[in-house]
Amino acid sequence: MPHWEYSLKDVNPDTTAKASGRDLDISFKAAYEICKAIRGMMLDNAIDLLEDVIALKKPIPFTRYNKKVAHRRGLRKWPAGRYPVKAAKHILKILESVKANAEEKGLDVDRLKIIHAAAHKSIKLKRFFPRAFGRTSPKVKQLVHVEVIVEEQ
Repeated sequence: MPHWEYSLKDVNPDTTAKASGRDLDISFKAAYEICKAIRGMMLDNAIDLLEDVIALKKPIPFTRYNKKVAHRRGLRKWPAGRYPVKAAKHILKILESVKANAEEKGLDVDRLKIIHAAAHKSIKLKRFFPRAFGRTSPKVKQLVHVEVIVEEQ
């Protein structure tokens, strides 16, 4: 079994809980923007935000990967945004997992704040699909690692 660690090292194990999703089949760009949007939020507010993104009610602001991204109504301080539904579903599962981990450790789930949310690139799956005249073209799929750490405030 592979060995991996969280990128945030110095955390108090008595007041924090961790969860991660490994090798997720989601867009890295969408995962990065969602992690940036929920970092620093209270856990319940982040879960509500992702449920609204899945229901296409609230957009996620795209601050880095925003070339040719349309403006969305309801965004403050940043006009460009999208509704990354598939990535939001996977990250919502991770948030529910970290909430369950915190509850298992005896932390107060109403006072949990997301202190670390990060998306990292995983392996690339390289496939080939046939073209005309006996040729092939490559198709590369980028997998993503997402990690979340919450702390009791």
